[in-house]
Amino acid sequence: MSGLRVAVLIVATSSICTSPSFAAAESSYVYCDNGLRCFKAPCPSSSALDLGTGTIKGVSIDTSGLPRADKAITAQSDVLYSGKIVVRGSIEHRIQTFAGKEYSLPRLVATRIVRTAKDSERKHCSSH
Repeated sequence: MSGLRVAVLIVATSSICTSPSFAAAESSYVYCDNGLRCFKAPCPSSSALDLGTGTIKGVSIDTSGLPRADKAITAQSDVLYSGKIVVRGSIEHRIQTFAGKEYSLPRLVATRIVRTAKDSERKHCSSH
């Protein structure tokens, strides 16, 4: 393999491994309050059901990437925290500091609202 080809392969591989946008595949999630209350952070008091795998993850949510119209929907009422909508996005791990200690915590980065959630998809929510 030529030196140039090896260099391109190394750069491409390292870009994929370090970039969350390439590493994290999007899926559809029902995000909501799971009813868990804690006395000390970090606390996974919210969860997201991955509709593709059925896996429930204790995560927080980042809605800053939602289109303006979708942000307006989530701001109007409790649709997001009560699990009434399905959002598209990916799970990323972000460093957060609590009481001087760093934690790598999962965060659902929402990119758009897909549809209204079905009752069967909301079963992991405390409000259901």
